[in-house]
Amino acid sequence: MAEQDDVLHLIDDSGAVPEASGTRKWKIAVIDDDQAVHEGTRFALSDYSLNGQGLEILSAYSGSEGRALMRAHPDIAAVLLDVIMETDAAGLDLVEYIRNELRNETVRIILRTGQPGQAPERRVIVQYDINDYKAKTELTADKLFTSLTAALRSYQQLERMVQTRRGLEIIIDAASTLYDFKSMQRLAEGVLTQIASLLNVDCAGILVLRDGGDVNDHFSVLAGSGCYSRFIGSSGASSLDSDLRSMVEAAFRRRKHEFVDHRTVLYIRTGSGREVVVLLQAERPLSETDRSLVEIFGSRLSIAFDNVILYQQLQQANTQLEDRVAQRTRALMQANRRLSAQWLRLQRANGFKNEILGTVAHDLKNPLSVILGRTEMLTELIAAASSRDNINAQVDHIRDATKRLTSMVDHLISDAMADAFDITIRREPVDIAALVGEVTDANQPLAVNKQQSITVSAAPNLIAACDADRIREAIDNLISNAIKYSPVGGKISVQVGQESNKIVIRVVDEGAGLSPEDIGRLFGRFQRLSAKPTAGESSTGLGLSIVKRIVDMHGGEVIANSAGPGQGATFTITLPSDA
Repeated sequence: MAEQDDVLHLIDDSGAVPEASGTRKWKIAVIDDDQAVHEGTRFALSDYSLNGQGLEILSAYSGSEGRALMRAHPDIAAVLLDVIMETDAAGLDLVEYIRNELRNETVRIILRTGQPGQAPERRVIVQYDINDYKAKTELTADKLFTSLTAALRSYQQLERMVQTRRGLEIIIDAASTLYDFKSMQRLAEGVLTQIASLLNVDCAGILVLRDGGDVNDHFSVLAGSGCYSRFIGSSGASSLDSDLRSMVEAAFRRRKHEFVDHRTVLYIRTGSGREVVVLLQAERPLSETDRSLVEIFGSRLSIAFDNVILYQQLQQANTQLEDRVAQRTRALMQANRRLSAQWLRLQRANGFKNEILGTVAHDLKNPLSVILGRTEMLTELIAAASSRDNINAQVDHIRDATKRLTSMVDHLISDAMADAFDITIRREPVDIAALVGEVTDANQPLAVNKQQSITVSAAPNLIAACDADRIREAIDNLISNAIKYSPVGGKISVQVGQESNKIVIRVVDEGAGLSPEDIGRLFGRFQRLSAKPTAGESSTGLGLSIVKRIVDMHGGEVIANSAGPGQGATFTITLPSDA
């Protein structure tokens, strides 16, 4: 039995006991339905101090009040808990609530009971997760001090373990996804937490990253703890308090570690040229061992940041490579489309070649047969010494057949040239009226042979920028067609004028006219009209398609009109006056 003087008497002391201020205090909860117990505990622990920290004592007078208190203050370090309050097991139920529902495993729980028989010590200490069990009658001031000190030290050790685990969890979690700025922030948070745990101190810290080596370069706050947590995510020196900004800028200028009374500044330069400053405000100066530990931790941190930067560079290079691959793929697809288009053009050209060969085989066969037959007849006449008139007639037939062949070959060559891929138009000022006159004069002998008349009506000074050779060819085709399809003794009119700033060339004949079917397919290749040449002239079906191609290339238009079969036809070429 303890001496009487050692027994803790519950004294009614209503005077306020001054508490130390300005430092962190241990939070202690007294949960008991006896007011005297609260007052006696406050009196007995009024001058308590551990590691320079006093006590902040919180009170609850029932199990339900105790639950509310524990929910509101998860950082309570120790609980002095009565067993019997509103019920015989109110204290034990609260223990279950703290451990199982609040999942608070760090708070130290000391049971105090005035009726030990109601809660036998052996059963309670085994069945419930408590840390000490005392009868109120044996809890003297010294024993209360001893029990509380042991509980607080145990709590402190558990807190350090929890912080260490939390810091490691953050670092491990960040390291597994260490590839962008956000993961760097997560890692920095874990670093600050882990340093505080390793040094066994409560501290405020900030971690700042700068990309270059210039003091004026932009920097970012990756992590902050304690009073510096409000700066997390800030960018630039202006976002920090003036004192803090001065310390950070001084560290970047100094480029080395600094250890002073309660402040530690680490300077870390990564292999990629980035700079990191870690500033810690601790409650105690760091020992040489602590400083070495922090320096080693900082060097490992630089490797982690370099890994992040290397990964970002790899990602950027990969993105650039993907862009180049995509560009190359698009270029290949475009080249493939061009090749496909060229293949189609080659197929069309091959088809056109086959058409030409078929036409040549068909259309050239007749004149060649005429030439061959007339040549044989001419040979027989010469052998028989026939009259000169008969011989001259056969020569004339051969000459006519040869001219038809020449004309057909000229048409084929012209159309082939018009289909060439690299064809160009040589534009120059051309007097259209004079050009029409030249073409008409060239066709006069053909018209005279058929006793036809050609009249030209042209306004003077009609100048167009065009290819004279091409336009001459187009006009020649229209006039020769008019001669070919007009009857013997027919009249052909060629008119040149200007309408709505456009130069208009019309060729009007009195020939067989055009049916609606003829007009619909008139300008296609190898198209045969329902009407036939009036003097047996040959036709390849290419002339009008050549005319359309030439006019289209000049930005103009060619159309045909006819009142119907037997009523003649009018072909009109319209050219821009500024073509």
